[in-house]
Amino acid sequence: MTFVIAAPCVADYSCVDICPVNCIGPGPEEQGFDDAEQLYIDPVKCVDCGACVDACPVLAIYEEASLPDRWKHYAKVNRDYFHRDSVTA
Repeated sequence: MTFVIAAPCVADYSCVDICPVNCIGPGPEEQGFDDAEQLYIDPVKCVDCGACVDACPVLAIYEEASLPDRWKHYAKVNRDYFHRDSVTA
């Protein structure tokens, strides 16, 4: 089960700093940082440790199966952010 970042994200980077596998982005040094509306979790790299959930100050991170109905579409938003090149290829 992967984790998903939803609408309340304020991009304070607490989750990025604690992630043991660097699956949350974009970071300030990454392409797309200036245009990103929020942070995203790469479901392929995520090891489901849950450290990001406790680190998030605005409770924006959920297990995919626990996403509130109004934010269910964020599972696809997170996946597509990291895999947009393979989706459009």
